Amino acid sequence: MKNLIKVERAKKNWTQEYLANKIGVSRQSMNAIEAGKFIPSTLLALKMAKVFGTSVESIFQLEKSDTLL
Repeated sequence: MKNLIKVERAKKNWTQEYLANKIGVSRQSMNAIEAGKFIPSTLLALKMAKVFGTSVESIFQLEKSDTLL
């Protein structure tokens, strides 16, 4: 799964730390999510979408290698 968190942050000129504080996680957790090393919970994904003013699907996208059953 890929994410566009860095792109959305850049649009708003937000740091990882600022976004992390807005959604209630550490900057290190935000870094891991943005780097694709950690997949956030549904709750965190929804919080991110809300603070960005967009949908979860526009931030998190399945890649071709992510198979559907």
